[in-house]
Amino acid sequence: MKPYLDLLQRILTEGNWQENRTGIRTIAISGASLRFDLQQGFPAVTTRKLPFKTFMGELVAFLRGNTSAAQFRALGSKIWDANANENSAWLVNPHRTGTDDLGRVYGAQWRDWQGWRALAPDSPSLQHALKSGWVMRGTLDDGNVMLSRQIDQLRECLDKLIHNPTDRRILFHAWNPAELDQMALPPCHLLYQFNANVSTRSLSLCLYQRSVDAPLGLVGNIAEAAALLTLFARLSGFTPAYLNWFGSDVHIYENQLDMVNQQRARSPLSPPQLILNARIPDFAVTQHYQPEWLEKVEPSDFELNAYHHHPPLTAAMAV
Repeated sequence: MKPYLDLLQRILTEGNWQENRTGIRTIAISGASLRFDLQQGFPAVTTRKLPFKTFMGELVAFLRGNTSAAQFRALGSKIWDANANENSAWLVNPHRTGTDDLGRVYGAQWRDWQGWRALAPDSPSLQHALKSGWVMRGTLDDGNVMLSRQIDQLRECLDKLIHNPTDRRILFHAWNPAELDQMALPPCHLLYQFNANVSTRSLSLCLYQRSVDAPLGLVGNIAEAAALLTLFARLSGFTPAYLNWFGSDVHIYENQLDMVNQQRARSPLSPPQLILNARIPDFAVTQHYQPEWLEKVEPSDFELNAYHHHPPLTAAMAV
């Protein structure tokens, strides 16, 4: 994880101080990238202890489309507690339904994207849409027919890796402008794209983030993306290859500087290996496609082997 430490140093050297919605200043840069070869090890931070199980609980909650902090807690992750119950803007949002409600955050967009369109009642497009899974919801004042469709973006990605792996459109995202006001926090890690190499049977993943808290959020985002890549590779018969991460507003909060400086004084250790539970089927072995494992996987199905790290460090998360 030396590239990660280099990124922290770059933020401190090149960054500019900015005010933001949290009231805690950040020092930030615009534009950064990291690349990890998963064949060389799992990209877990080693200059402090990574709360691995917490992040795997969050990932599983996303995979299940969970929208309540209570569901995240039940999976061993308290990451969303503050955003659900202490975020002042969300507490007065009329879309919030009560304690622990998060609205339509990541998982809801990944697994249940709400698509809407209006088509003329006598158009060939309407008949084609109905055959493609769109459902009529009523007639508008102008006579057009309103249709909707619930789109499982993760399932569509997995389907393509099985049936059309050379497709350059195997991606999913969480930025739904029509629903941003229905979320406790607009999505930061926005766009994920899989790239399959059929000749080597290897699978890579690119992740783009609009905004990222480098000391706290980024290490979790990298770990979850690497675990997600490994899971998708298992379920589609590929070997996990590269995780490529791109960030736009990459920042450090002012109250995190002590932790960052302590990390920068430590030398990174050898990376661990990620072990997936053998109960998760390997398509390369079974040749039996089982997409239902997107919902069946548990946090305990992800284990780190030979994870050596420096002592834990903590810093407050800005809400």
